[in-house]
Amino acid sequence: MVRLRPAQHHLRRSSTHASDGLLFRFRHFRYSSTVDDASSSSSPSPSPSTSVVRTVCSLVCESYHHQHQSYLPRTSARPPNLNLNADSHKALSMLSPEQATAVVAALAVEAGSMVALSFFYWLVQYSSRFRESMRMYIVSATALVGKGNMERANEVMECMVRNFGVMGRLREAVCMILDMRTQGLYPSTKLLSCVVGVACELGAVEVAEEVFDEMCDRGGVDMVSPDATSLKTILIAYCRMGRVREAERWLSAMLDRGFSVDNATMTLIIRVLSENGFFSRALEYFHKFVEMGLTANLINYTALIDGLCKRGSIKQAFQVFEEMVGKGWKPNVYTHTTLIDGMCKKGWTDKAFRLFLKLVRSENYKPDVYTYTAMISGYCKEEKLNRAEALLTRMKEQGLVPNTNTYTTIIDGHCKSSNFARASELMDVMSKEGFVPNMCTYNAVVDGLFKKGKSGEARNLLERALQCGMEVDQVTYTILFNEHCKRGEIKQAIAFVSKLLKLGCSPDMHFYTSLVSVFSRQKDMKECERLFDEAVSLGLTPTKQTYTSMISGYSRDGKSSLAVKYFEKMRDQGCVPDSISFGAVISGLCRESKLNFARRLYDSMIDRGLAPCEVTRLTLAHEYCKKDESAVAMAILERLDKKLWIRTVNTLIRKLCSEKKVGIASLFLHRLLDKDPNLDRVTRAAFMTACYESSNYSLVSNLTERMSKGIG
Repeated sequence: MVRLRPAQHHLRRSSTHASDGLLFRFRHFRYSSTVDDASSSSSPSPSPSTSVVRTVCSLVCESYHHQHQSYLPRTSARPPNLNLNADSHKALSMLSPEQATAVVAALAVEAGSMVALSFFYWLVQYSSRFRESMRMYIVSATALVGKGNMERANEVMECMVRNFGVMGRLREAVCMILDMRTQGLYPSTKLLSCVVGVACELGAVEVAEEVFDEMCDRGGVDMVSPDATSLKTILIAYCRMGRVREAERWLSAMLDRGFSVDNATMTLIIRVLSENGFFSRALEYFHKFVEMGLTANLINYTALIDGLCKRGSIKQAFQVFEEMVGKGWKPNVYTHTTLIDGMCKKGWTDKAFRLFLKLVRSENYKPDVYTYTAMISGYCKEEKLNRAEALLTRMKEQGLVPNTNTYTTIIDGHCKSSNFARASELMDVMSKEGFVPNMCTYNAVVDGLFKKGKSGEARNLLERALQCGMEVDQVTYTILFNEHCKRGEIKQAIAFVSKLLKLGCSPDMHFYTSLVSVFSRQKDMKECERLFDEAVSLGLTPTKQTYTSMISGYSRDGKSSLAVKYFEKMRDQGCVPDSISFGAVISGLCRESKLNFARRLYDSMIDRGLAPCEVTRLTLAHEYCKKDESAVAMAILERLDKKLWIRTVNTLIRKLCSEKKVGIASLFLHRLLDKDPNLDRVTRAAFMTACYESSNYSLVSNLTERMSKGIG
């Protein structure tokens, strides 16, 4: 790096202001710029370049003197803005970046740091040709270092970081800051924190991390150390990017150093963890922050309630709600809307409507458009379209204007009920009321048509949307992507991923999950593993569906140990397995006759309050029956409620009869009669047929005798 040094200058001040170091006028000014040092020293008269520099210095000092004398107190730590007249402005505007650099250096040496800074800030605000000159920043900072004003030199470098960040030259600016140590400029904590902040704003968190590490490494030498602001800035950046693991890593570092979080950061952490499926961790951090002395506010509580509702833990959400009220916080309409939306998604629409009515009758808070939309969405999910439409009418009567999301929600409900005619009518209503159906609306109808097998109509509607000037978005590509995945058209599905990349969209976890699901069904677990690892390397968080697809694939492929591995990894990552996840791994274990392990998982599932699906409970019981351990099979099924037990035993008896295991089938049949005297006709016919075919007439006789006596 070339080291730029300003030459020595001589300054004559007016005797009137000789005692005042800030107030002065130029009488004579001799300057040699860095590029003209040699020629100036040998020439008795100044060069044109030197003359320009001298003139500009005089103009700047005149302006600074006037501004400081008129407006600023002498103790001000901030340089005044230069108020240049038309002639001065014209002269200054003709400066080249090299001449401007020379003026700043000269002013720093002869007139003082504040004057130099005033002109420096005028330059960078005036024109991009000055802002883009790396040399100007370096010379200006070096000159200020020469005057012993390290604080102002750091300010100049801060300005460079912000301007170069906008220009996409952040890394270049960072390298220069670190190299400036050779010029005697040691970056302050404030400067390096500024770099971290700019890097995070631009999404360049890797640069922010490098600078943070530099602060840690140089702490003992340069007397700089990371502060809470730097840690918090990187933490927030990772939160906003949805990169949960990195966010947690920086949160731990922040807490380990004894720094605390504020309410805004607490809310962000809770929301990010909840949105990515880490509900348990969100709850843990909430209680941890409270224990550390942070007083949770209404927004914090609402964020936690929202996360619990998204998880489906409505009862726990209401417990937090009651705790919040007990602390003196009054829930607002958003808090109530969150609970209503959560209950609707859980399928508790009637309970949600009771809370909705409570809000309607409230004097303080009335339901808004979002509350109505949440309630309408709940009724649409239950295919209670009449109630949804009634709410839409009531909403308008209350003076609330439905938004595009409201209409899209009810249109989507009609599409899922195959009422495409009504969906079309509502799209017309939208247009008449001034709401032009957007791409989200078209996506809802196109998705509904595809799911009902009307692919031709779906594609025609999509073409119509494009003719209306709509642009396909990530959701559209996702719908088409899913359609190809459903048909097993892998090449076409991957082609849509490529289109997304060209649009600047990055494939999200949903795309990876869909591909993993397709390859899993094809038993191509090597490709599943590659896709899974690739998603994780991109900072994406595998979902419950991703893990379940991996588990199912390995189970079908006869590799139950790997299925168990992903099942355990799923739980370790805070992703709560559901009955489908449990069923997939139990099925794999049963295929390999690892029944004891399968039973432990089965019991664990029921202990968690999860109801095993029919395939899971039937598979496990049947495997024990195959080993002539009917007592164990009976014990497994006894944990079911009566309705599920009867349905499962009926199916099990038929399956055993088809395999000619009439002896075991008879045991279950008589146990079934103990609980339900009204024996299913299909089950009875299957049992009697199997007995006749295997010549077990006595079993038929026993059954006939018991049923004729009405013993049940």
